[in-house]
Amino acid sequence: MRQNKVGSVMATEVVTARYGTPFKEVARLLTEHRISGLPVIDEDDKVLGVISETDLMVRQAGVPDPYETPRRFRFTGPTRGARRQAAKGHARTAGQLMSVPPVTVHADETIAEAARTMARSRVERLPVVDDEDRVVGIVTRRDLIQVFLQPDDVIRREVIDEVLVRTLWLSPSTVEVAVYEGVVTLTGHVERRSEAEIAASMTDRIDGVVAVVDRLTYRLDDSHLRPDEPALHGVTEEWLRKL
Repeated sequence: MRQNKVGSVMATEVVTARYGTPFKEVARLLTEHRISGLPVIDEDDKVLGVISETDLMVRQAGVPDPYETPRRFRFTGPTRGARRQAAKGHARTAGQLMSVPPVTVHADETIAEAARTMARSRVERLPVVDDEDRVVGIVTRRDLIQVFLQPDDVIRREVIDEVLVRTLWLSPSTVEVAVYEGVVTLTGHVERRSEAEIAASMTDRIDGVVAVVDRLTYRLDDSHLRPDEPALHGVTEEWLRKL
């Protein structure tokens, strides 16, 4: 099954900063290129960290207001996060301002994998690196969202060709595939429950699919069989082990 890779949507012209790049130069780069963040690299183009607009705001927020009335508080000791924020509040260079360690991806990772990494790490951009951790591109949330622009007819054709025919060896007439606004509805009757589960699972992994409505029925419930029994041998075995 074909899945788009990060390399197909990433930007290859990457705006970067060096460890010693001055704070004001970082701000100028973000403004001039109309971007919300950039990677910090060393002399070998390896990613050291990432700077976002939020990091710059922390620096600005760290500047005391001369007109603010001093407040009394009880000192309980700074946490690690508080110490990092305090350090950024006095940052003068990109190296002092950046967030570490950097969260990165590789160009051959799927868009789905990159989206999970982005969501898990709560970041808006991911530097794309090669096998030696050198930056080769950058991918943003907006880049990943492009996958959902896949036309319905393209999605339908891929479900039929990749899932039904090539994986399950079914005739295209066995299962009716309807796609509307990225929502795929599978209707029909297959031989085994495992085939129905694989069809729904694989369809859900196709780029551009928003949801799957499973209306498949089956003659034989083979869910109780062990993976080494004959009923599971063949092209569907590998997928059953993943479900």
